[in-house]
Amino acid sequence: MLFIGVLTLLASLFASWLKQFPGFSLFGALIIALLIGMIIQFPIRSAYVGSNDGRKAGVKDAAGLISNKLLRLGIILLGFKLNLAVLFTQGIKCLPIAAVVVTLTIIVCYAIARKLGVDPMLAILTAGGTGICGAAAVMGLAGSIKVSEDKQDEKDNDVTMAVAIVAIMGTVFALLEIALGPLTGMTKDQLGITAGASLHEIAHAVAAGDAFGAVDIATIMKLSRVLMLVFAAIIIAIWWEKKHSEVENTGKKTVAFPWFMLGFIGASIIGTFVPFIAFITPQLVDFAYIVLGMAMAALGINVNFKAIASKGKKPMLASFLTSILLMCFAAGVAVLFF
Repeated sequence: MLFIGVLTLLASLFASWLKQFPGFSLFGALIIALLIGMIIQFPIRSAYVGSNDGRKAGVKDAAGLISNKLLRLGIILLGFKLNLAVLFTQGIKCLPIAAVVVTLTIIVCYAIARKLGVDPMLAILTAGGTGICGAAAVMGLAGSIKVSEDKQDEKDNDVTMAVAIVAIMGTVFALLEIALGPLTGMTKDQLGITAGASLHEIAHAVAAGDAFGAVDIATIMKLSRVLMLVFAAIIIAIWWEKKHSEVENTGKKTVAFPWFMLGFIGASIIGTFVPFIAFITPQLVDFAYIVLGMAMAALGINVNFKAIASKGKKPMLASFLTSILLMCFAAGVAVLFF
């Protein structure tokens, strides 16, 4: 546990340092941390695990525990980034748009993925990441979904795959919007709203908004979608329990209610209305990304590349098609209401 904990911490800190450089900033610290974790699994296996089954199981369990527990802590701390006062004043028009965008995107992406034969777990994680806020949404929704112990590895692989898909799609469409946006004749605020309403990661929306000179409105629109993660996680938890959860030995079904989302809401309220917290909010958010980066690196350490290679094409196609529809819809909304 100590060994993997130190490695994931170093991976997260290195990712946070790398994100300041051009190119890396478009991916963000979480995606970089995931990639680092995927890379370092090879020296871990060769130099540390070897043929020792005890160490192999230890690495797997330690990485699994870190990815599971720290993602919840990270999501809670990320709530300090969400200023509710700004959202309910400057972003009042953005909130209903965010609700519609997130709902339609998740439904459409899930439907397309299922039509293509993607399993429900991977389909809903990909849909959530595409519709809400990329990697953080995938991890947040994963915390709402309960699976049996023998399917935990499959779930972890699906989480990693969904994160990789939304990272790729978000980067592609961020570059596409930055290139095509000025050619559309839209105002800078309309371009900012389009970026915030359609791009996957916060880093993508900020990068595109900055390119258009509309980073503030792009960020507000994007954070409005982030707020929808709370409602999406609760609804999906209930839906999953009814449609896909397994009956336990007791014969009872239990909903994997995402209690950590209440922590996310609490952090948002504290960060908004407790005056002295504002002075340390940047540090709390930085710490949140370090914790989430550790969770992402841990996911990368346990990733099964064969599973990703065999199952990744169809959900990526679903996310790609949905992202096209999402970009067009967001642009239409921006022109109509802004």
